[in-house]
Amino acid sequence: MRIALFGGSFDPVHYGHLELIRGAILSGSVDIVIVIPTVNNNFKRGRALTPAPYRYYMTDAVISSEFKKNVFVSDIEFSFDGITYTVNTLRQITKDSYIIPFLIKNGIPGERAAERHSFFWLCGSDILRDFDKWHKPAEVLSYAALLCAKREGDESDLLYNCSRLKELFGCDIALFNMKGIDQASSDIRNRNDINALPGACRDFIATHDLYNAIRSLDNCSDKACDLYYRSAVRMYPTLSSKRLLHTLNVDLLAAKLAHYHGIDADKALIAGALHDSAKEYPIEEQRSMAREISGDMFDHEKLLHSPAGAYIAMHDYGITDQEILDAITYHTTGRGGATTLDKIVYLADKIEPSRTYTDLTEMRRLAPVDLDEAVRLCAISVADKFRRKGRELHPVTSDFMRELGIVL
Repeated sequence: MRIALFGGSFDPVHYGHLELIRGAILSGSVDIVIVIPTVNNNFKRGRALTPAPYRYYMTDAVISSEFKKNVFVSDIEFSFDGITYTVNTLRQITKDSYIIPFLIKNGIPGERAAERHSFFWLCGSDILRDFDKWHKPAEVLSYAALLCAKREGDESDLLYNCSRLKELFGCDIALFNMKGIDQASSDIRNRNDINALPGACRDFIATHDLYNAIRSLDNCSDKACDLYYRSAVRMYPTLSSKRLLHTLNVDLLAAKLAHYHGIDADKALIAGALHDSAKEYPIEEQRSMAREISGDMFDHEKLLHSPAGAYIAMHDYGITDQEILDAITYHTTGRGGATTLDKIVYLADKIEPSRTYTDLTEMRRLAPVDLDEAVRLCAISVADKFRRKGRELHPVTSDFMRELGIVL
């Protein structure tokens, strides 16, 4: 098969990306397209991009909505350490050990998946100007030919650059025509104007309040943001999409609320980032980790992940700040003598943007201006839920609620 590989930040996915994919397929140049969201982009480091899981899940949602066959999304870059270069991605994705199982998983019959494939790197004409400055461009071309979109008006530059690269590398560049769409992800992010985006992309951004929420990082240090970005990638293999997106939402909301209420946004971001890090570990692993933090205080299976998360924060991320560890440990239950950080992480866990389990409107309205009242309303909702299910509150939750003035 002829396989086009389309890498990019996709922050967010827009119609220009989709037209490039459609143009490649309609041209007959390739049989399928594999879209590869970058994880650690060499050209856009630090806070220049939204965390990789957001971008991957957004891309997957849009591609699934827009294309019913022949276009797939790969998460291969989540398995790489450090900065990712195109040559590293091509080196791995073109191996039979990766591409054959990937194609079969996406519905390509085994016999066809095991064929000898031809690979193309799908791109716009703008990359040709600087392609020779890429990391190991000759090796890139040993894995994949360039398949370049030709837009109206760029013929002269395109032909010049094709000729120049052929002279440098001896390569022929495959071209196809596409309808030009003037959209740029950076402009969309800066304006926070999602109206001209594909429907699935708009829905994803709105559900997670994405480009509003990410501004919370402006109040956090580079060190805290680095941990936030690293943890997002590190938790990708261990948390489901729903759980990981929830976790990322809690991080950003906690940092935002910390700024509003005058406490350290770094601590809130880190506690939020790791609060559910153990949530989907095997129960016995959670139990073992929890005992290291809190003994037998939390023996119910639904509570073990909280102290287990503090264990992971200590042992995997080197967190020693007791206030952060406590906020993680008690984020599910609350506790008597709760700190402002405890309350923020507890509340953010319950009201982050994708939560829909009850009417959270008033809690969300109050959270930036009256933290204690928002937490009190949240705790009342939790207590009502326990009553309806005939479950008893944990003793530390009872202490927490009494201090909030809730009659049990």
